[in-house]
Amino acid sequence: MLIGILGAGEVALAFSRYALRAGHQVRLSNSRGPESLKDVVKELGTGASAGTIREAAQAPIVLIALPWHKVDEVLKSLPDKWENRILIDATNHFLLPSMEIADLKGQVSSEIVQGLVPGARVVKALNNLRMSKFEAGPRVGQSRRIAFVSGDDSNAKQEVDSLIREFGFAVIDLGSLHDGGRMQQLEGALAGLDLAQIDD
Repeated sequence: MLIGILGAGEVALAFSRYALRAGHQVRLSNSRGPESLKDVVKELGTGASAGTIREAAQAPIVLIALPWHKVDEVLKSLPDKWENRILIDATNHFLLPSMEIADLKGQVSSEIVQGLVPGARVVKALNNLRMSKFEAGPRVGQSRRIAFVSGDDSNAKQEVDSLIREFGFAVIDLGSLHDGGRMQQLEGALAGLDLAQIDD
């Protein structure tokens, strides 16, 4: 399966490595254009490619892994035709370079993202693990690290759940974007926690 990736930073590259090892293809994109990603694609190897942001957004599943201040600009630049494709929201609402937390005025970050991509099925995932833990791998001794998913479309959540399980992680469904997304996002009850599930 081809997965489009909006962004080419740490989260995007770590996700790409997991996806490629699981046998998928990835198409990375950034604001500087495909040519700027030539070395990254070469390093990732077979199954990786670069495209424009619009090309990456046409994949059946799309990961958004952008700095928060870029989310609005990038998503508004895309055609208003998501046609039921899945958007995995791995963003956190840090403001760079200060690392201050953006004031969402009580809103849930993934609901803001959902409002920018009409017709997409948004699933919040992979934002609660610190990068050092995500890159360290899914195994913790005899246990598997837990990734959370939240969303309003059960089929989309199941697809993302299956994908993350292919990476080797355990997955817990937290419910809707409103409730689960609030628990996952920065300052939520599950933000930054490194939890593991003991294998049976």
